[in-house]
Amino acid sequence: MVRGVLHLLRERRGVASAEYAIMAVGIVIVVGAAVVLLGDPNNSAFVVLGNTVSETQADMIANLSTTR
Repeated sequence: MVRGVLHLLRERRGVASAEYAIMAVGIVIVVGAAVVLLGDPNNSAFVVLGNTVSETQADMIANLSTTR
């Protein structure tokens, strides 16, 4: 019984798992903060990009129908 308890105290796999879990939580916090801080500028950039693509597509369709 004592040997089993000592073996569990020396076991490092559980500690490594806990360290990975703490790192994963830290990464989630950093990514979440980045999304919150950069959400509005990124949204604006995607709106501009979407509008540009839509306008270009409309211009291409208009040019296609006039050249036929």
